[in-house]
Amino acid sequence: MNSDSSSVAWLHSPIKPLDSMTMYAAMEHQKQLTKPAGSLGKLESIAIRLAAMQGVLFPTADHVSIAIFAADHGIAEEGVSVFPQSVTAEMVKNFSHGGAAICVAARFLNAPMTVYNLGTVSPTEGLANVVNCTIAPQTASFLHHSAMTEEQLAQAINTGRQAVLTSSEKQLKQGHKLDLFIAGEMGIANTTSATAIAAVLLNTAPDKLAGPGTGLDAKGVSHKAVIIAKALQTHEKALANSWTDPLIALQLLGGFEIAALTGAYLTCAQEGVPAVVDGFICTVAALMASRINPEVSDWLILSHNSAEPAYALLLEGFAAQVPLLNLELRLGEGSGAAIAVPLIRLACSLHHEMSTFEEAAVSSSTVTSVEVAL
Repeated sequence: MNSDSSSVAWLHSPIKPLDSMTMYAAMEHQKQLTKPAGSLGKLESIAIRLAAMQGVLFPTADHVSIAIFAADHGIAEEGVSVFPQSVTAEMVKNFSHGGAAICVAARFLNAPMTVYNLGTVSPTEGLANVVNCTIAPQTASFLHHSAMTEEQLAQAINTGRQAVLTSSEKQLKQGHKLDLFIAGEMGIANTTSATAIAAVLLNTAPDKLAGPGTGLDAKGVSHKAVIIAKALQTHEKALANSWTDPLIALQLLGGFEIAALTGAYLTCAQEGVPAVVDGFICTVAALMASRINPEVSDWLILSHNSAEPAYALLLEGFAAQVPLLNLELRLGEGSGAAIAVPLIRLACSLHHEMSTFEEAAVSSSTVTSVEVAL
């Protein structure tokens, strides 16, 4: 894709730098809290990273917005999913009615949630909290064709960008900044699309990456890997340039919702909004965004280990990060990212509310001695 086209020229806008002075101050503050240094593990690093992202010594995770991107995939016609495409639209309706897991999580977090339907075979008109921004009823089957045209890819990427900007604007109207952005996805066969993209980004054979998705058995997983391998062969010549222009892989193999996720993560990094990344499909999009601009990864918080076999390999693209949770989740929808938010909030509270050695009149040497004794 010509990524310099005016409709997506913003992709090359600079990423907001982390506040290194505030990060240092947060690290020093952690050393003064009444505990052995490092004893709260990842909870300390979460607070320090958020301080650098938000540019304040005491960061918060109170104001969260959730966006779910939904779309259908033409590759579904190859029998790569146990569910029919109609489930995508049915789940969009379920999101609207508040019945899905992510809806329960959104209520629990008091986080506004919006669903963006980028194109489903079954229509979803007139639903509350659903924005219909249809690009096409589905992508083309990437086994034989490019999944998207350049124009469709640009539309999808821009939808992700607009979701972040809209969420941020709504929070500002309520008198505060957006602390965390969560993106989720829904689309039958989208693990096939995400696995194909991962195969290109990781330069790894599909049979090493393909997983069960929403419940394929071993035979189904093998079939998925074969379909992906054939598709990569079909697009071999065009994909040869994807290392220098990763958008090529996204256009040829991606889904509308995966492209929207990519646009959302890039926008978060440009706007200085921390993004909590969900499981396999979202992490593929996050890696795509990081390949477009490596500094994007500074603004990503990986929420949980996905059960998909390719996930461990994806983590190699985020060298300094380890997911916060390992709960054997494989639902998608942004659910794992939402589940991680209370932990992030606790990390902020511990950072802010614990007494320092001076405040508690406790000697730091005493705490160190206790740590050694333990």
